[in-house]
Amino acid sequence: MRVNRSSELEWSGVQTFMKAPVCLTPEDLRAGNVDVAVGGVPWDGTASGLSGTRLGPRAIRQGDYISGSRHITHLGVRVNPLDHLVLADYGDAEVLIGDVEGTYENVRAFVAEILAGGAIPIILGGDHGVTWPAATAVADAYGHGKVGIVHFDAHADTAPDMQGSLYGHGTPMRRLIESGAVPGRNFVQVGLRGYWPEPPVLEWMESHELRTHFMAEIHLDGFGAVLERAVDEALDSADHLYISLDVDVADPAYAPGTGTPEPGGLTSAEVLWAIRRLAAEVGMVGMDVVEVSPPYDVGPDITALLARRAVMEALTGTAMRRIGLTEPDYLDPRSTGPGESRTYRTPEGP
Repeated sequence: MRVNRSSELEWSGVQTFMKAPVCLTPEDLRAGNVDVAVGGVPWDGTASGLSGTRLGPRAIRQGDYISGSRHITHLGVRVNPLDHLVLADYGDAEVLIGDVEGTYENVRAFVAEILAGGAIPIILGGDHGVTWPAATAVADAYGHGKVGIVHFDAHADTAPDMQGSLYGHGTPMRRLIESGAVPGRNFVQVGLRGYWPEPPVLEWMESHELRTHFMAEIHLDGFGAVLERAVDEALDSADHLYISLDVDVADPAYAPGTGTPEPGGLTSAEVLWAIRRLAAEVGMVGMDVVEVSPPYDVGPDITALLARRAVMEALTGTAMRRIGLTEPDYLDPRSTGPGESRTYRTPEGP
């Protein structure tokens, strides 16, 4: 009898994230003792122009050269997250074409279901507008004012509106702050650059005590030093951490497949390192990865691959935290080379 192993290939069969089993209800999640559930929001109804981010969740799930086996040990820290975490795919939130409010209500309920099932939600976008309902659902569960956000982005996303609409991929952080779900002081922003926002929006951010780390600071002090500040701020700002990753925080050389690219950003290595450290050292109760636009991607879907790896780094960091590997910038000594320290080195220095 021929053995069919095609289901072990990421690009074959049902496209769940990392070939994780599908769960459809909170009861499924609890029955499976699921620790982390990945869900999609295929939505680009509030993005500028024709972004194509509705295709992001499928592209992130679709896979790469890694097979669907459980052998995914992170070579830097020598941890296989699937040895310590139960992962499931929760499918996609229902989006309503032309109905922003209804879609956002569905996203909020979708994330609430994952939380009700006892799992950490990792949401695949979709444009950045979905952070408003997703993070609100997390704040609903843990308490308004109790959740902090580390927000990786080229843009602040704190506009008062987008051409008169309160809904948009440039407004979600403002909506979260104004609603009281996440206070301004609980926001740590990393990677802002370019020519927006304008002074009145920057003044609003300062008046609401957002802790913002611009690329100018990163260029001056090095990403290692700035990330240490962001980790410290995340620890003192709230009881629980939500991570929001807009892939355009990375330079377009590393993430061209996005609707609003901005030159001069982080490298992919820096993004992945930062996500893992936050998940391990601070711990997270939710995450989103947004603004992946497959129509704008090049090569072997390099932007979707970066987004996928960011989720895997979050899983690895979460597993590290579970088994007690929470020391600053942990690396396994077997991976750092003879005579080397266990400290990651960025191009700017340690």
